[in-house]
Amino acid sequence: MADEELEALRQQRLAELQAKHGDPSGDPSQQEAKQREAEIRNTILAQVLDQAARARLSNLALVKPDKAKAVENYLIQMARFGQLPGKISEQGLIEILEKVSQQTEKKTTVKFNRRKVLDSDEEDDY
Repeated sequence: MADEELEALRQQRLAELQAKHGDPSGDPSQQEAKQREAEIRNTILAQVLDQAARARLSNLALVKPDKAKAVENYLIQMARFGQLPGKISEQGLIEILEKVSQQTEKKTTVKFNRRKVLDSDEEDDY
């Protein structure tokens, strides 16, 4: 009986997680739309980047997917508005990566909060 309850809880939790994060085996139309969008993105990036730049961007996507996605979005937006003169080389992609890094750079600050310590010897030194 405990095994049946445990299995029921597992199934319920699995259903909750799939609903929360999107079920990959769920709605086929959503899955097809995502696949078409990915194909369009890859097509645009193939037209905009040369082979070495594509390789660098795919390596970046393995390490930092958020930054790679931001660069891809930036490149696609520039391509749609016709702001790219031609294919971007690896050096051009490096410059774009530096620009994106500067824009998304987080500045950290350290603040020291010094506490005053009561010293009883100060009062006795007359």
